[in-house]
Amino acid sequence: MNRIDEFATRLAAEPAVLVTVASTRGSVPRERGTWMAVFAQGVVGTIGGGQLEFQAIARARAQLGDPGAKSLFRYTLGASLGQCCGGEVHLRLETLAGDDASAVRKRLVVPQTPVALFGGGHVGTALVNVLASLPFAVNWIDSRDGVFPDDVPDRVRCEHSDPVQGAVPGLASGTRVLIMSFSHAEDLDIVAACLARQRAQGDLPYVGLIGSKTKWATFRHRLEARGYSAAELSHVTSPIGVPGIAGKAPEVIAVAVAAQLLQTLTPGNP
Repeated sequence: MNRIDEFATRLAAEPAVLVTVASTRGSVPRERGTWMAVFAQGVVGTIGGGQLEFQAIARARAQLGDPGAKSLFRYTLGASLGQCCGGEVHLRLETLAGDDASAVRKRLVVPQTPVALFGGGHVGTALVNVLASLPFAVNWIDSRDGVFPDDVPDRVRCEHSDPVQGAVPGLASGTRVLIMSFSHAEDLDIVAACLARQRAQGDLPYVGLIGSKTKWATFRHRLEARGYSAAELSHVTSPIGVPGIAGKAPEVIAVAVAAQLLQTLTPGNP
């Protein structure tokens, strides 16, 4: 159960105060739109911890007995809370009841960035589990039957595609592509399909290929023979993952790759 579902399920049974970061200025723990739900016993979500969250929870519990109440509080983190961030946060507090559960569920859902993950192997499995807790909707693709586990996380859709590169034309615009199939031949065909789509539509912001520098050098030579220019090939990231992480265990690679995907979501990236 994700945090929104947990909140809505509990709210159907007991009131809560929804605390939302309404606006910020300067250095702050969390961005605008971050939320937590405060119940008489327990909290779902977080607005960053520390004194800010401690005081917000206290204010929220004081407001719990006032149905429909709304309030706005300004916190200067350095001066009033002793937090070193030094910025300013405005928090909106809303008392909600069971009738609000459906509406609040819709309100809190945020758009998920699409990711196409080609390959159901060990690294793919580890990566799916990491991405499930991040703002991504994963389309997990493989050419083999029976490769996917019975239970997959929320926001993960499994797709069998044979040939595997046949799934590329149907990807949503803005998809981040990760290529780590069981076969180098399949990997090459997927990269080529992504480059063809990028040439025609230019709507795949990130195409990442797992493997060594030697593997990518071989692929570059073969893709150049297919007519792709150096500029087009520069759109492919290989090896994938943030630099400086030496481990090769699937879980380690998954964290490094997920971090690199998050970097593509910074302002200025589509």
